[in-house]
Order: sequence, then C-alpha cells, then structure tokens
Amino acid sequence: MVFQGEIHLPVFYKETTIGARRADFLVENQVLIELKAVNELTDAHCAQTINYLKAYRLEVALLINFGEASLKFKRFLHNPSR
Repeated sequence: MVFQGEIHLPVFYKETTIGARRADFLVENQVLIELKAVNELTDAHCAQTINYLKAYRLEVALLINFGEASLKFKRFLHNPSR
C-alpha cells in the first residue's frame, strides 16, 4: 500500500488548476485522509472534507477524529460523473 503524508495537491476549478493545498494523507493516490483532534466533528468539518474531494478530484475520503473519548470517523464518496 502506498501512502503519502502532508503532500500538496493541485486544486481545480472546472478545468483549471487554481492553486494547491496540503492534504493530511493520500492513500494509493485515491483516498484522502483528513485528520482532526477536536471535541466533536461538526457539519463544517464534513463540508470541508466534501469540498476537498471536489477540489482535488478524488472520489473517497475518510474524516478521522482523535479528539473524542473514542476514535470517530466518517466516510465520504464523491462521484462527479453522476
């Protein structure tokens, strides 16, 4: 399994690269891993993860929170062709 941590990925708007942003982890060049250490995941954290999927043109993300009493995670899917 190939993974990279804290890498810069291009951010797209329509067909144009408009910049870059650091991703926490990218697995197999397909799965975005977004890490948090907060008391509780909020809708804002979820929206941020969804926006990253769109901007990076990826289909799968995991939002993982280490800040709660037990580990919490959410999986997000984005299929731009649908």
